[in-house]
Amino acid sequence: MKTEKEYDYLIVGAGLFGSVFAHEAKKRGKKCLIIDRRSHSGGNIYCENIEGINVHKYGAHIFHTNDKEIWEYVNSFVEFNRYTNTPVANYKGELYNLPFNMNTFYQLWKVKTPKEAKEKIQSQIDQLSIKEPSNLEEQALSLIGTDIYEKLIKGYTEKQWGRSATELPAFIIKRLPVRFTFDNNYFNDKYQGIPIGGYNKLTEALIEGVEVRLNTDFFENREEWESKAENVVFTGKIDQYYDFQFGQLEYRSLEFEHDVLDEENHQGNAVVNYTEREIPYTRIIEHKHFEFGTQPKTVVTKEYPADWTPEKEPYYPINDNKNNETYRQYKELADKEEKIIFGGRLAEYKYYDMHQIIGSALKKVKDHFGA
Repeated sequence: MKTEKEYDYLIVGAGLFGSVFAHEAKKRGKKCLIIDRRSHSGGNIYCENIEGINVHKYGAHIFHTNDKEIWEYVNSFVEFNRYTNTPVANYKGELYNLPFNMNTFYQLWKVKTPKEAKEKIQSQIDQLSIKEPSNLEEQALSLIGTDIYEKLIKGYTEKQWGRSATELPAFIIKRLPVRFTFDNNYFNDKYQGIPIGGYNKLTEALIEGVEVRLNTDFFENREEWESKAENVVFTGKIDQYYDFQFGQLEYRSLEFEHDVLDEENHQGNAVVNYTEREIPYTRIIEHKHFEFGTQPKTVVTKEYPADWTPEKEPYYPINDNKNNETYRQYKELADKEEKIIFGGRLAEYKYYDMHQIIGSALKKVKDHFGA
């Protein structure tokens, strides 16, 4: 005789994918249990309140999308503000607007018209005579010329990947966004903002009424957890789920240095990139500017790219041929599962923005429930 399980769904991971799935399953009358090895829900979009400021603990998260349905979906849980991402690059004390636009070109060359800027870039490209780029450096130079590459791309990219740009494959930079307008808005997307009150408002609203157990590692008691539910939604590392039988997938990691400063405004912008190779961090985040804060103190975070080891947090999948082939083998196993749904950045070994994670979760829900 078949015994009835305690839950319809065990959801491993309280990040955005797991939270959206849990919300949608609960809406359909299903009983869910979320477990997460961390001491908080929300995954990498979790914010910690320090000095009245919502600090993005795992790096800056800026919501942006062209998808009206997804924008309306997140706004149904929490109202978003009008924050627009306009980062600044600091190269050896010189400041440049990002993305590359007419402000950047004026700062570099004092050109005032799109025609002058295009001619300047093209003249630098022509001098290089790169026919078929064989690495990232040549690819970037053939797209944007010498000045922008040397000052704004080379050092930053080498820090991100922990390797020389000449050792990185050309396909990493397929194109570089160049705007011949005076527009500092980093994203082209129609909808953009930050939840008023921080991202916890969004994730807490999604999992309201769902049982959540934190500080709980699925792999420490795997059989017991799996026995509790009819289905498992797994958002962790897919290679770990299958006991690394085809080998470990590789990632880049990040390390963060958070500081409370006894000043009202430290850098005047939420995001300042440091593009020279000699400075070890890639950017400094000043969190209060995401929500136009006026608190007497400020919190800044230096973001350091790091080599990944199994003890560190996996942030960016290294989607080269070797890793993609390893993932393909795991995905073949995953596709045969009937009671397990794999979703999210780690389970799908894919870099996702937040709106893409939500879209992926809603699609999995639709495919699974049929509506």
